[in-house]
Amino acid sequence: MTSTLHTLAELYRKPGPWVTVYTDASTGTVDSLHADDVRPENIATALETAGASKDDRKAVAEALRQSAKGMPDPVARLIVAANGTVELDQFLPGPLALPEFTSVNGVPNLCPLLWHRPDDFAYVVAEVGRDGGEVHLRRANDLQDANMLHIEGDTENLKKVPGGGWSQGRYQHRTENIWKANAADIAGEIDRVVRSSRARLLIVAGDIRARNLVAEQLSEQSKEILSVVESHSRTEGADKEAYAQEIEKRVAECIARRQTQLLERLNNQKGRPNPESAEGIGSVVHALQQAQVDTLFLETAGLNGHRLLALDAEPWTAEIDGETAGAGVLGEVQAPSSLLRAAVLTDAEVALFPSGALDGGPVAALLRWPVGPPVPTAG
Repeated sequence: MTSTLHTLAELYRKPGPWVTVYTDASTGTVDSLHADDVRPENIATALETAGASKDDRKAVAEALRQSAKGMPDPVARLIVAANGTVELDQFLPGPLALPEFTSVNGVPNLCPLLWHRPDDFAYVVAEVGRDGGEVHLRRANDLQDANMLHIEGDTENLKKVPGGGWSQGRYQHRTENIWKANAADIAGEIDRVVRSSRARLLIVAGDIRARNLVAEQLSEQSKEILSVVESHSRTEGADKEAYAQEIEKRVAECIARRQTQLLERLNNQKGRPNPESAEGIGSVVHALQQAQVDTLFLETAGLNGHRLLALDAEPWTAEIDGETAGAGVLGEVQAPSSLLRAAVLTDAEVALFPSGALDGGPVAALLRWPVGPPVPTAG
């Protein structure tokens, strides 16, 4: 993760207190529509009970005037506000990934972003034809395209069939050249988007001849992440639902491969005298305090009930007051929230796993440098 969270690092640094609202926002059934109608009042009551300021309550109420009507169900929502301003308001695809909550604390709780978008890497979908194509930049687990480009290719001679038929080689040769030129334009745009977005997956679909021509002209960087979908997605009557499901499958496979690779890297550190890994909340907190964590591993439910201190400066998190290194304590918060914040503020990656996936407990980390040798005790 998640690039979304890393773009919000400055939000983690801003002073609070912070109001965080995480709620079901679905509107696709009679019951959910009724819930949508009463949700603003229920949240306002909960915020007042939690001690939210009048300005923050007003800001949240204003945001809730916009609902998720028209969005695919189910959908959740995260609203974060401070000092009378809504700093974050996002609709998150899928059912609730955590219990609903309304909180007022010294730091915002951005865990729902990670739980809904455990790996929001960039990927590219190219739908190609002999006359051009479309290049979509998307993020895993997002509802909308991040960007879309439409490429119009040359269509001269594409549909011309001279009186002598295709046996007249000069027409066939010219048409082939047009196809190749169009494919080169599309491949060039794909390469540019892949390079600028640091995409982890490239999906190419469309006319089979065009697919092959585009694939041949891609850069090595794009070819390394290429996945071809056997679908002519740009024709009338194409099965759009099956096509969308196939894309979802390829994205899910990419996420699974990444998780497998991370777990293998973590397991390879076990038994080493000075491992580049840490397991257990105490060891991981210690590593985060030193900005030593490269990738933080969290299980979805393993830290329920565990709390940590959130700090206003480095080392950002601590288990007890004696470990704050002089930083001010912003509050005692749920452990996943404090760990996530410390990871983002030290530019670490974060990976989310199902409960039980980590052998050494619900939290672990890959480190930027090895754990030092034990300090000998005085004899």
